[in-house]
Amino acid sequence: MSAAPGVRPVHASAGRIAMRRLLMIGAALFWAPGALAQGAAPAAAPPAGEESSSTIIVTATKREQTLQDVPVAVSVTTGATIEQAQIRDLKDLQSVVPSLRVNQLQNLANTNFYIRGFGNGANNAGIEPSVGLFIDGVYRSRSASMIADFPDVERIEVLRGPQSTLFGKNASAGVISIVTRKPQFEFGGNVEASYGNYDAIVVKGMVTGPISETLAASIAGGFNTRGGIVRDLATGERTNDRDRWFARGQLLFDNHEGLEVRLIGDYGKIDENCCAAVNLRQALPTAAIFALGGAVTQPGQKYDNITYNNFESSNEIKNWGFSAQVDHDLGAAKLTSITAYRRTDALANQDSDFSSADLLGRNWQDLRIKTFTQELRASFDIGEKLHGLVGGYYFDEKIDQDNQVYWGEDARGYADLLVQSLTGGGYNIGHKNARDLELILGSLEGNPAKYLDKFFVPGTGLTENYTLGNKAYSFFGQLDFEVATGLTLTGGINYTHDSKRFATATTSNDTFAGVDLVANGRTAILVQGLQGFGVNPSDPAAVAAFATNPATAPYYQAVVAYADANKANPAVNTLLGLKALQYFPPFMNVPNAVEPGKVSDGDFSYTARLAWDVTPTVNVYAAWATGYKAASINLSRDSRPTPADLAALRARGLAVTNLASGSRYADPEDSTVYELGFKGNWGIVSANVAVFKQVIKNFQSNIFTGSGFFLANAGKQSAFGVEFEGSARPVDPLTLTLSMTYLDAKYDKFVLSAFGDLSGTRPAGASPLSVTFGAELVQPVSGHGDRIILRGDYHYEAPFQLVEGLPGLVVRDSSGNVTSVAAALAAAREFKQDINDVNASLTYAMANGVELSVWGRNLLDDRTILQIFDSPAQPGSITGYPNQPRTYGAAARYRF
Repeated sequence: MSAAPGVRPVHASAGRIAMRRLLMIGAALFWAPGALAQGAAPAAAPPAGEESSSTIIVTATKREQTLQDVPVAVSVTTGATIEQAQIRDLKDLQSVVPSLRVNQLQNLANTNFYIRGFGNGANNAGIEPSVGLFIDGVYRSRSASMIADFPDVERIEVLRGPQSTLFGKNASAGVISIVTRKPQFEFGGNVEASYGNYDAIVVKGMVTGPISETLAASIAGGFNTRGGIVRDLATGERTNDRDRWFARGQLLFDNHEGLEVRLIGDYGKIDENCCAAVNLRQALPTAAIFALGGAVTQPGQKYDNITYNNFESSNEIKNWGFSAQVDHDLGAAKLTSITAYRRTDALANQDSDFSSADLLGRNWQDLRIKTFTQELRASFDIGEKLHGLVGGYYFDEKIDQDNQVYWGEDARGYADLLVQSLTGGGYNIGHKNARDLELILGSLEGNPAKYLDKFFVPGTGLTENYTLGNKAYSFFGQLDFEVATGLTLTGGINYTHDSKRFATATTSNDTFAGVDLVANGRTAILVQGLQGFGVNPSDPAAVAAFATNPATAPYYQAVVAYADANKANPAVNTLLGLKALQYFPPFMNVPNAVEPGKVSDGDFSYTARLAWDVTPTVNVYAAWATGYKAASINLSRDSRPTPADLAALRARGLAVTNLASGSRYADPEDSTVYELGFKGNWGIVSANVAVFKQVIKNFQSNIFTGSGFFLANAGKQSAFGVEFEGSARPVDPLTLTLSMTYLDAKYDKFVLSAFGDLSGTRPAGASPLSVTFGAELVQPVSGHGDRIILRGDYHYEAPFQLVEGLPGLVVRDSSGNVTSVAAALAAAREFKQDINDVNASLTYAMANGVELSVWGRNLLDDRTILQIFDSPAQPGSITGYPNQPRTYGAAARYRF
């Protein structure tokens, strides 16, 4: 491949030596500890206000086209916009892409991506996301590897709708593609430093240049630190801080005759105290926390930036990898190979009861992800009218996850208060009296001392281990045929096969959670019945005589029948009211005699599209596409056998005590989109419109239950929508932009949800209307090229429900069957999110490469709750994560 226009290979040996020395100096500067910055801005980024949709190059179809010409619904955020809008990570990107929503929740390794209201995958490592993330063509499979600041970004493309034909098994809802700048054959670079409120310091930089006539390199690095936004009134520390750094190096070999090899290596580390939660609804357990001398936030304090914990939560993430891309241009065909290996290690510990009482003394997770990918593809031209792409893809991943969730020092006293409240003083724990639950349950099982001092003991709980091996391969092809001048017909096909093997080694030593309250309740009812007839239940001979005497046998049989009939009746079996405190029940491990611990599936995906260049400035297209997402595995403590498998386990006598049915995995997703699009660019005005109907069958719903996750397939989820993106330059220095997404989403069929039949309801997380207004003014201030750049954006999302329901408020019988979901649904309806986000920046850019900026994000200090969930180990209580408050600062940048 020849050098890009305006890029001239360096020939003079003296020049090469000078460049090498400068690169070595740059490497030393940016590799030195404490000088590594996060997210380098592109070297020589285009001046603001000089970009237009007609000149932006995108690779949405895995070949270069202009944004105007590509017949795909895609939003592009350029490096200049990222830089001036102070977009630090993917979470900030949603403020300029209205069809995208990003949530970061319980720790930094968990991020949810939604496009057009579709998305899933965070928190549960066994679930791959419906929105695929690619960085320089390399797939990032799990959210733990998606949290990264932006180094030397050229652009970010957000592709909407199923993209499985070209991007494989995990793009059923869309794709986020991050493209970084290649090393350049001209020396250049930039360095930036910024300071903001909460003592936020960001330093980043990159340097690039030639090493020889055919070899160029770039080095980027940076660090990002910030004091904690939230005050912990119990520990005296601050949480929701920032402490992260990265380094990234690239080598580019270009023989300037069609062969190009790009090598990329990166390493990033995060070590932060995250993420603060607030109490939104108090319940009986909240009173118990206060009685123990603990504290939680009051619902009215949810935006006061305070929290209560008895220890600091931690998040340590190491994310590194390398890739090699080889492009060989043979003239009529171009061959591309992308080989990549990535490793993510995420270590977290969280005070998951979100109170200053030590209820859950440990919630520790060690997640390790190793991923190898290989893509081979060839693009070709046959004549002037036929353009094609064929390729293959291989994916091999291993996930190892260890968890420990243990009761804390206050757990026993806390449980005692709850037991007394739940039973109206009928039972207590540890009092060694006639109402002592440990004595009573031990006596019912024939040994009064069996459970003494064993309930809710600090350090007991659940020790978990999950492993998942995933191998997949796919073959794909796409043809573009120009059937007439300006009229192009596209057809594409992909076959993907995916297989997963998973195993668990999870044990519980939570003694109370292993007690069969139904069986013990039956015994208690039987004992009371015998005592009512004057029979001593502890005297086997007396019981036998009562049961066999013809005169009393009918009474004995009546007592037994009554006990059998009412063992699951909470009005009679008062022990059943304590089931909510059986937080860590015995776990049914996989594989076992009934469940093999493996799943394998495959599917075809298709694309058909007709695009017409009506005029040089107007394009229209009609498209139909399908997508496929492979089966997902429930790697959580709520992973349970299906009802059929549970029945088989019980029939074989293999089921552990207190085992209920649930799900181990969710079947594959199949998505379909019908789309009409219009793209027009008339110079001073441009407009892109997409009207679509998108459907996902077997959507993989992943609901947090307060302890683990409920994974289930929604029969059918659909959305009708209209997307608009437009820009106008009414006067030369001013550019106005408007982006809008209207979305009418619903569950067409979702019978077996965690809350019963949700068919006909609106899915959570899907705002009916998202709008972003933007303005940028670029005003020259001298005849020497100095400019003032003023930009701002306003992002609005109409109110939408955060979750469909709260599993902790679902009423179940003793067998785990749902009897009422009214409270769970009603509580969820109370909490909705709406977004009113204003961001702005003012930059003075000098012709000599120096830029000075002031910036602010969420300038209106608009506060909202990002997500709600059942408070862990606190039945009936609701907790949530608030968004980030107003941030602002100043930055200085130098380009060379």
